[in-house]
Amino acid sequence: MITRKKSGKWSVLFIVTLVSFITNLDATIVVNGLPPLMEDLHLSLELGMWTLTSFYITSTVFLLPSGRWSDMFGTKRIFLWGFALFTIATALCGMAGSGTVLILARLLQGAGAAMAMAASTPILMRTFPPQELGRALGINNIAWVTGSLLGPVVGGALIGGFGWRSMFYVIVPLGILGLIAGFFILRESAELQKARTDWPGLLTYGTGLTAFLIVLSEAQTWGWASSITLGLLALGILLWTAFVFIEKKVRHPLFDLGLLGYRDYTIGLGITASYCIGYFAVSILLILYLQGAQHLSPLEAGLMLIPLSVPQLFTAPLGGKLADRFGPARMILLGSFLIGLAILLLGQLGPEMSGTAVIIPLLIISAATGLSWPSLAKAVLSAAPPNQAGPASGVFWTVYNMCRAISQALVLVIIQWVAKSDVASHLLSGAQNHDTSSSRDALIHATNVGFRLFAAFLALAILLGLFLLGTQRKRQGTRPIKNSEKIEFE
Repeated sequence: MITRKKSGKWSVLFIVTLVSFITNLDATIVVNGLPPLMEDLHLSLELGMWTLTSFYITSTVFLLPSGRWSDMFGTKRIFLWGFALFTIATALCGMAGSGTVLILARLLQGAGAAMAMAASTPILMRTFPPQELGRALGINNIAWVTGSLLGPVVGGALIGGFGWRSMFYVIVPLGILGLIAGFFILRESAELQKARTDWPGLLTYGTGLTAFLIVLSEAQTWGWASSITLGLLALGILLWTAFVFIEKKVRHPLFDLGLLGYRDYTIGLGITASYCIGYFAVSILLILYLQGAQHLSPLEAGLMLIPLSVPQLFTAPLGGKLADRFGPARMILLGSFLIGLAILLLGQLGPEMSGTAVIIPLLIISAATGLSWPSLAKAVLSAAPPNQAGPASGVFWTVYNMCRAISQALVLVIIQWVAKSDVASHLLSGAQNHDTSSSRDALIHATNVGFRLFAAFLALAILLGLFLLGTQRKRQGTRPIKNSEKIEFE
């Protein structure tokens, strides 16, 4: 096992934290670098969005099996394999000469990130004693937020000075550093489990998810009633139906469907899905508005996104304390309400650039996220019994990643629906003609409609949060709360 020597545990934390920092740094840099990337590679908005979505497809699909592989082959081995794949794929992203090559490299990047992140928490749990684990996880979370904070600014500066490829190349040395340090510092777990990978479940789930995302991306072009759209929808439904059947029968399922029998856990997953779909659309819609409609540089747009990260560094610790005092459901309701309100405010942006109209809603969103997200994670993960904590956490983060991909795909659907996607592609490419003014107005209108529609997902999160609060109140009035109370399905 990994030893808990005082001199080595902080080195282990540094390596694991570096992965959290790099992966979120990469995610935020790429969002900000989307317009210049599209311009240089001559990509449509549809292909440009796939450079974002592809990463989250594989990081979602491989998250659960990577946790299983950590038990089968060892956490160190899976961590280093994943980190190596992520680093190599990042370099390939920088060298990509076409949109297709870039998307393929991003698929590999997502798979590597999933493997490294799935092994990270078990490594920390084996390294730190229980009384220090909370502090270690807190530091790891700060690194995640710091990556979000620095990504837009560092990415904007790099892209402005050295081009979009630099946003990938700058991550490669950090990846090499992490690999070398991990090879010498991490220790492998002595006890490995005998299990099998649920390859049929992995194939049906991953292919079904991809089919649905392709429909969201291309149906506006193909026609929602076209044979190819309906065929892909049917294929996705068929594959996910097969996935459910497989997971009920297989000995080592990828997705433990039995967890859905716990009422609070299922409600919590519904809140997580609604919350993430609404939240993760904000930065993409803002980049379209700031760089596409207002013609800000990547650095200027990145600076405008700083308020989306800073306040939660201070409110997250407070959110945990308030959740302990008032209950996580109330903090989820408060945070979802404030985020939804702020997104509605962003839906009022106009042709004239107003820093205040952007910054104030972002400050609200960030502060509210710090208050509500720790409570949401706590509510979901504590709703499953302790002996199923690992599978419950894996499913939770799978839903998180999946809905992040769905959020990005829905942005494209809205842009295509309200304004033609070639309008956004035209503006983001930097092309100029006599229709620029009308195209700009169309893009502004589309982003405003997008903000208002995504606010509806936070309204859904509030509704589900009321159900969660109601079930908790009901149990408080009748008997002591059992977080793992289970309901039976026929």
